Amino acid sequence: MTAITTKNLTKKYKDKIVVSSLNLEIQQGELFSLLGTNGAGKTTSIKMLSSLIMPTSGEIIIDNKNIKDNRTEIKQIINLSPQETAIAPNLTVLENLRFMAGVYGIKNKKEKINKLIDDFNLEEVKNQKSKTLSGGWQRRLSIALALINEPKILFLDEPTLGLDVIARRELWKIIRKLKGKITIILTTHYMEEAEQLSDRIGIMSKGSLLCIGTPNELIKRAETNNFEDAFVKLAMGDYME
Repeated sequence: MTAITTKNLTKKYKDKIVVSSLNLEIQQGELFSLLGTNGAGKTTSIKMLSSLIMPTSGEIIIDNKNIKDNRTEIKQIINLSPQETAIAPNLTVLENLRFMAGVYGIKNKKEKINKLIDDFNLEEVKNQKSKTLSGGWQRRLSIALALINEPKILFLDEPTLGLDVIARRELWKIIRKLKGKITIILTTHYMEEAEQLSDRIGIMSKGSLLCIGTPNELIKRAETNNFEDAFVKLAMGDYME
């Protein structure tokens, strides 16, 4: 079943085309990564898909609903963990979770919070103020907060940016546990992360989608020995179909 479909999705700012005729089909339960160099259009694409901004033209269909006519309804089934860690620094971990549960009107609030604390191994820091947490713990909390409303679709924008290798691998474990349960759209500049986590990957350049495939399919298409080299070759357009 298709979770997200875009048809000729385009975003312009004055005369500048930032995203050009993006056509995507992302399946339910899939972890789909959108990759590209800076300025490729991936962040703008994510903002449109997560309804933060509206497209100039084209369609976005989420859960069989057109986002233009069902924006409020769609917002209830999606969530975003942004690149900038979305936590209240002066609240404890527990207070952050309680606050966000209140925002979404979660009925079984205590049960849901306890499950997230358990799933994200937050027990040892739950009474600690968020601003005192390490970057890795803050990212865990940020993703936990994005799951408080049990979204069908989760957008993860650079979830491990700036983390050390151990903290990054710990977050990978958490993300892997989510795979198949919800649809995840991931952006990252870490090629190893995309290769390890993704079911499929789309590569963008200058606002256009160049190619889509599994990591192995993209390596084969680029005729390289590893995914990072494949990304560079494909993103630069230095390959033949």
